[in-house]
Formats: sequence, C-alpha cells, structure tokens
Amino acid sequence: MNAPAPRAGFWATLRAVLWSFAGVRKRHDYQRDATSLDPKAVIVAGLIAGAIFVLSIVAFVRFVVGV
Repeated sequence: MNAPAPRAGFWATLRAVLWSFAGVRKRHDYQRDATSLDPKAVIVAGLIAGAIFVLSIVAFVRFVVGV
C-alpha cells in the first residue's frame, strides 16, 4: 500500500507560489508540488503574496509620483 506523500510546510508552499508568480518552474518540481502541497495553503499563500505585490507597487508609484 502506498503511504500518502507528506504535506509540504509553509516555506515550501511559499516558495512554490513565488516561483509560480515568476512563471518559471521545472516539470519535476511541479509534479512534486502537485502531490505534496495543500490546495488551501496554496490559495492563502497566493492571496497573501498577491496582496503584498499590489501594495508594494502602489507604494512604489506613490513614492515616485511624490504623493
């Protein structure tokens, strides 16, 4: 009987999400992530990373414009 793959931790999930933001992922890593990542954790990490990205862009633009 096959044992279930161990679930990835927070840092592994965050790393996979950040690599996905960059659009660069090896097939082997993608397949490993598909079996070990928790979908709920990926969604939460994606939302957090997306919010941080948007807020950093807004802060940068406000800094450049001088508002």
